Amino acid sequence: MLLYEHPLSSYAQKVKIALREKGVAFTAELPESFGTGSQDGPFAAANPRTEVPVLIDGDVTLFESTVILEYVEDRFPDPPLLPREPAGRAFARITEEVCDTQYEAVNWGFGEILWFRRADGELAAHLRAQAAAQTRVLQDWLTGRLGTAEWFGGRDFGWADTAVAPMVNRSVHYGLGPEAGSPLALWHARVRDRPSVAKTFAEFDAAAAKMAAASDLYTTGGRRREYRDHRLEWMVKSGGVEVVLAGLRNGNIRFPWPGGAH
Repeated sequence: MLLYEHPLSSYAQKVKIALREKGVAFTAELPESFGTGSQDGPFAAANPRTEVPVLIDGDVTLFESTVILEYVEDRFPDPPLLPREPAGRAFARITEEVCDTQYEAVNWGFGEILWFRRADGELAAHLRAQAAAQTRVLQDWLTGRLGTAEWFGGRDFGWADTAVAPMVNRSVHYGLGPEAGSPLALWHARVRDRPSVAKTFAEFDAAAAKMAAASDLYTTGGRRREYRDHRLEWMVKSGGVEVVLAGLRNGNIRFPWPGGAH
């Protein structure tokens, strides 16, 4: 199997954790054209959205992390990540949906300020404060779903844990992690010790350490950060519409296929 990915992508991390939990061998590759929006080359041929992750398994080519997870679960049913009962499966999918949309957008927005310096002064402080406040809300919601269980699936590590892990871990990296000793913090301590997660988080840490040096590529236009759906919504609703307008003026942001500013 070939997995087009970026170690910082929470969506790619989710897929890698699932593959590693199931003991599935794969080769991870960072596409050469990642972040450019280019429609040329094998990456764009595999996914016209030019987003990671993309999974290629023989004649099967898939994009969209949830679709990939479903394929992996069907292709390699043991050990199962989704519960067998319908209510448990729906619970896991709702948890994943919120992480993939609202939580990912907050983390992404904070990264725009921390790593890519899209704002400074009062605007940067305001956006950081918005991200911190919204992160607390999301972590409270996740804490309620975790309850007193060891894992989000109950007794067993599962689908929801793979989705939550990259989100909470990025918050921890940003200094916005759950309160020490809280149920969610204790869950994070457990999850990061699992071999599948530890390896994935180590790859994240190595890539994150290089972001300061790489950030100029994304502010000069060599690479363009993709402003899409919940990410764009987050920046606008949190008071950063000027960040979007500046990105359009400077030609260093892009929108998804088809069309859009590239």
